[in-house]
Amino acid sequence: MAKKTLTQLGRPVPLPASPDKAKLEAVANPHTDADYIVRFTAPEFTCLCPVTGQPDFAHFVIDYVPGKSILESKSLKLFLASFRSHAAFHEDCTIMIAKRVVAAIKPKYLRIAGYWYPRGGIPIDVFWQTGRLPKDVWLPDPGVSPYRGRS
Repeated sequence: MAKKTLTQLGRPVPLPASPDKAKLEAVANPHTDADYIVRFTAPEFTCLCPVTGQPDFAHFVIDYVPGKSILESKSLKLFLASFRSHAAFHEDCTIMIAKRVVAAIKPKYLRIAGYWYPRGGIPIDVFWQTGRLPKDVWLPDPGVSPYRGRS
């Protein structure tokens, strides 16, 4: 893998205006000789409802097994924050995030779990995965309880 220059890490960077303008960056996997899980958890994701313009909220768990690259976390944070003014359905946001991560790092395996808070009384959870989980790699439960309302 050719060495890439990181353009966001270690310096002030404005919030991207939209997910399309956000740049996901990768760095070399320091342990290409081992298969392991990397987990990112984003419990305070927000975007906009495409119908009402009201905010929608989700808790994301992204698990992946790196190939040659790992995802640089600041670029992921900026990418996820760029959805704050983006209007899209839950399914679209979840799959868009997953596909952008896959395009950026080409993992051996990726699973995304999007736990969306209720809108109109119905929580919508969206799950997607790609690739094959390597043998003998432990994939923990996402650890997010199903929505139980106000108890």
